[in-house]
Amino acid sequence: MSKQIPLINRYDEAVELLPYNLRAPARLIDEADKATAEEFRLRMGQAPTIVQSEGERPFASGQVTVKELTAVLEIASAVSAHAVRDSMKRGYITAKGGFRVGLGGQTAIRDGEVSGFTHLGSAAIRITKEILGLSDGLLPQLKAQGALQSTLILSPPGGGKTTVLRDLIRRCSHDGHRVAVADERGELAALRDGAPQMDVGPRTDILTGCPKAEAVLMLLRAMNPEIIAMDEITAPADTGALEHAANCGVILLATAHGQGLEDLKRKPMYRRLLRKGLFRRLVTVKKGPGGRSYIVTEMGEQLC
Repeated sequence: MSKQIPLINRYDEAVELLPYNLRAPARLIDEADKATAEEFRLRMGQAPTIVQSEGERPFASGQVTVKELTAVLEIASAVSAHAVRDSMKRGYITAKGGFRVGLGGQTAIRDGEVSGFTHLGSAAIRITKEILGLSDGLLPQLKAQGALQSTLILSPPGGGKTTVLRDLIRRCSHDGHRVAVADERGELAALRDGAPQMDVGPRTDILTGCPKAEAVLMLLRAMNPEIIAMDEITAPADTGALEHAANCGVILLATAHGQGLEDLKRKPMYRRLLRKGLFRRLVTVKKGPGGRSYIVTEMGEQLC
């Protein structure tokens, strides 16, 4: 149970982002379920649910109302939606404590771009987890002759790759490396009022709120990093920026959606990364009955 205590504490913090009337039923679930909970989901006209690896299940009776969705928005933005207007245009808010609240509904369009929401239809409160020391067993496998190698972390959505990456950033930073984080959606460091809400180490510089590819280039120019970290390679521009960083001698830490190396090879964007040899280690996160396991593959030229 001792290992579960920090996870349960994070769950209890996330409960505080729920409307007041939903907090009591959310606190009634089993301790083991609290430790493995991944999200709260509130959808207009549906029962509120909790998301776990095996799926969703209701945690309270009744149907979610617009009043409850508005309450989530007000709580997450500290009753100042104006202060988080830019992130809302991207469909989410980073709340106090590093919790990301995703928003769905009817958007308002101004000058061809999303300017906000006219009506909220759903909210997803992601229970962001810090597992300090998670990467301790991985780190020695990510080195060659004592030097950290550029590493790609792979899993399906919700597989836990962001949690692994965050702890790698923290560990590398504590080990004395200058780490720069391109944190477009605020999921790694959860920057709020300039300060990270998550422990990403003392020698870490973060750029959030702008496209990842642009952030990588800005960090290269401004912060002289030894390591650049990026969550979720999703666009050709991301791969181009990472290639530029690698050519500057920077070590790369990144994540991608996928089931394994063969899955990557089938996707043109990732095939380019493999062909270029930008990453020398692949960490594949597997979920099983006993929890998550981490498989490390050395990626040589012959694999690409």
